[in-house]
Amino acid sequence: MPPAGPVIPDDVLQAVAEGRHADPHSVLGQHPVVVAGEPGASTVIRARRPLADAVDAVFADGSTLELEHVGHGVWAGVVAQGLRDYRIRAGYGEESWTSEDPYRFAPSVGELDLHLIGEGRHEELWRVLGANHRAHWGVDGAVEGTAFAVWAPRARAVRVVGGFNRWDGSGHAMRSMGGSGVWELFVPDLEPGAVYKYELLTGDGTWRMKADPMAREAEIAPATGSVVSASTHAWQDDAWLSRRAATNAHERPMSIYEMHLGSWRPGRGYREVADELIEYLGWLGYTHVEFMPLAEHPFGGSWGYQVTGYFAATSRFGSPDDLKYLIDRMHQAGYGVIMDWVPGHFPKDEWALARFDGEALYEHPDPRRGEQKDWGTYVFDFGNPRVRNFLVANALFWIEEMHVDGLRVDAVASMLYLDYSREEGEWEPNIHGGRENLEAIAFLQEATATAYKRNPGIVMIAEESTSFPGVTAPTSSGGLGFGFKWNMGWMHDTLQYIAKDPMYRSHHHHDLTFSFLYAFSEHFVLPISHDEVVHGKGSLIRKMPGDHWQQLANVRAYLSFMWAHPGKQLLFMGQEFGQLSEWSEERGLDWWILEQPSHKQLAEFVGALNRTYRDHASLWQLDDDSSGFEWIEGGAAQQNVVAFMRYDRDRRPLLCIVNFAGMPHERFRLGLPIAGRWREVLNSDAAQWGGSGVGNLGAVDATDTPWSGRPASAEFTLPPLGAVWFTLE
Repeated sequence: MPPAGPVIPDDVLQAVAEGRHADPHSVLGQHPVVVAGEPGASTVIRARRPLADAVDAVFADGSTLELEHVGHGVWAGVVAQGLRDYRIRAGYGEESWTSEDPYRFAPSVGELDLHLIGEGRHEELWRVLGANHRAHWGVDGAVEGTAFAVWAPRARAVRVVGGFNRWDGSGHAMRSMGGSGVWELFVPDLEPGAVYKYELLTGDGTWRMKADPMAREAEIAPATGSVVSASTHAWQDDAWLSRRAATNAHERPMSIYEMHLGSWRPGRGYREVADELIEYLGWLGYTHVEFMPLAEHPFGGSWGYQVTGYFAATSRFGSPDDLKYLIDRMHQAGYGVIMDWVPGHFPKDEWALARFDGEALYEHPDPRRGEQKDWGTYVFDFGNPRVRNFLVANALFWIEEMHVDGLRVDAVASMLYLDYSREEGEWEPNIHGGRENLEAIAFLQEATATAYKRNPGIVMIAEESTSFPGVTAPTSSGGLGFGFKWNMGWMHDTLQYIAKDPMYRSHHHHDLTFSFLYAFSEHFVLPISHDEVVHGKGSLIRKMPGDHWQQLANVRAYLSFMWAHPGKQLLFMGQEFGQLSEWSEERGLDWWILEQPSHKQLAEFVGALNRTYRDHASLWQLDDDSSGFEWIEGGAAQQNVVAFMRYDRDRRPLLCIVNFAGMPHERFRLGLPIAGRWREVLNSDAAQWGGSGVGNLGAVDATDTPWSGRPASAEFTLPPLGAVWFTLE
């Protein structure tokens, strides 16, 4: 028998040498063989070293095995012993290089992992697929390196390419793990920071270079390479996570500051922004921050809503560990972190998810379901269990690996309806003939149920703009299972109302009161988001009628109404100090406006609003329960006045009265449930906030004088374009 061992067909050797063999490990590496006349075990070792003059296998004890060239740059030799660890030494003229052999290792993906991936049930997918830097066991010991694994079921061959192999993947071909569609390769000694991609040989014979769908880090745009990443961050937020797990978010205050990190204070990264953001949130009194998407995206103008790296924190602001540092610091300072998540669509960039293995894989193959015309993007194939697994695991990744406290799911309506933004003939009904996307509904239910099951205390928030039933109903009763839903109807109606001149508001009073009819049909967040202050819509203050003083007064009254209304609340950055220009991601906020006394007073008022809100459980403890709300006056359209009561679980009341008229109302009598002294705890027209100073001298005494069917009443002074809150002493 020749020393090179069993003969390998020439075409197989050539395929292995060129990196287009689907199972290079079956040829390369070490394999037991039977050698005639040799007692005991023997092993054949094969290695690919093109252009080498001599190749040896070097064992741990210093002994060597000389290999001979068997064809196409593949070398082989037989040693009369069993399997053991070795390295390959290749000589090139007078120089030689010794390195680990990636093909001597067993698969880095286990059978259980492959089974769960095949079933679409691997909830920690990021720990298996992608590039995982770790130790991998050989025969006698472990070696540090990077385990690569990618799902590409229709590829004929897959290779890892990068700077470490001069972007020639023929020496780093991956092995197919059979029917799972997974390809894997362990590359010894490859350290974090290495840039890589995958090369896939598709069914049409074309090699396509793709970024890793499961990459934990990416190059800074416009570069598109994936980066091997390993976290060294040591979390210090155990106390926060323990409190979160024991907390019902519905019964706690939630006042959310929405921000676009890149334009909040341009030039600051994840680490640099931490101190400033914590100090600013403390000044403003918020409980949570919501970041617009921080997953990797190629085009900054998409604001992060066209994602190419679902598991990679965008490198624009630093490394994944830098983002962990920011979230950790926020938690230690007592602030929750919500992040926008975009499972509804992804861009068509040819180097990313689109047609990943040469055909529609992550996207639905039928353009009637697989393309989103509004954004020029692809839509995920929600009916494919493995695609659904990719997305569910991604939600868990941000919650469990990055410690975010909640995900706000973007554009839910675009997923729920097959005819979303489509004309007749451009969509196909479901199996029941309806317009609901049953696969997307099942995906959303799986995502919310799994997230809540594994991470009690987190929140899943839907941006859903239609009247789809049961968005926040439990999945066990057929609901989508979200914790909260953005109340887009409230936002639309009230912004329409507040934009009217006060002299015409009486004709639109229903815009102010309509939301109370359905306030408890779902668990709501009231949003004034980035979408309302961009693309010609103008800033919040510029929506208001009147002169500058009246605009500021309108904003204070409107926010007071918003904070007292049942539901949590969200306000986009810049509106807290009355930014005049509409938001643009291309420049920072107009921080100079805070040097103007009236705008600084507005910000200080928002701080007082938040602190007063947090101090009174009546405003948040029964947000989802109609027993926590009572109308006091909802029909005073001619006076532009609304008044209502909020209660906590102990029936402690807080009275909110808002006068949206441009003039004060003197001796405005309201019926009350209880006589006694009602103390004024907030007045948006107070002089310290830039108001006219009209008020009730700190309190109002209610007597046992029946009014409007209630046993007690009091006369109030209502400031112009102002809101007053009262609590019972």
